[in-house]
Amino acid sequence: MSSDTPFDKGTAAADSPRGGLTIAGGLMLGGFLVNIISTAFHPSGDEDDHRAVFTEYADSSPWVAVHLGQFVGVVLALSGLLLLYRVLRRTDGLAPLPSLAAAATVATAAAWAVLQGLDGVGLQQAAEAWQSASGMEKRIRYANAETVRWLEWGLQSYFRVFLGLAFLLFGAALLASRRVAGWLGWAAVLAGLCSVTIGVDVGYNGLASGLQDVMGLTFLALALVFAIGILLTGTRERARQRA
Repeated sequence: MSSDTPFDKGTAAADSPRGGLTIAGGLMLGGFLVNIISTAFHPSGDEDDHRAVFTEYADSSPWVAVHLGQFVGVVLALSGLLLLYRVLRRTDGLAPLPSLAAAATVATAAAWAVLQGLDGVGLQQAAEAWQSASGMEKRIRYANAETVRWLEWGLQSYFRVFLGLAFLLFGAALLASRRVAGWLGWAAVLAGLCSVTIGVDVGYNGLASGLQDVMGLTFLALALVFAIGILLTGTRERARQRA
């Protein structure tokens, strides 16, 4: 009679290459989709027109919920990357690539948590305080809201760079391991380059630029292809093993 608990069985499934790839791909895909759906409810406009966007943010009733949804989505996707680390860490000849990729992923999660707290709570509170103020206080409140906005720029820049490094390192590890098709490793590398490019551009130009629009869509497409590819690879391997 087996003494394994459900937790033990789940851990074993995640540690196995086939189960790990399937769960990792599923978490990444699910996380990206949750983030996309949440972002669809985010107020949009000219990010550099602070008076206009602050008014939109102050009037947005689902603002906190939208950012909480984005937070959960990205954390799910990053959990998938960490599970991919568990698959790769037992592959000979890869050290220290998987460990560096996991460290970059943890740093990404930390930057994301601070960014969403600042943007999802702090910025709206600052925008509401500006909107409800009058006279000289209104000018002071506006300056405060802009300061929060500029802090968001900084965190967004570093979050994007960390995320790009994580994808670059995981892509390099996958290419070296030959555990999956080579094009999946290249998809991760290219997604990482797009994210790093966005991060650098945010640092110089803020949250609105044509380059960010192009790189953002390219990153999203590559990340989805990567997640779906990892999921399908694990599913096919499990099906072949059963057969």
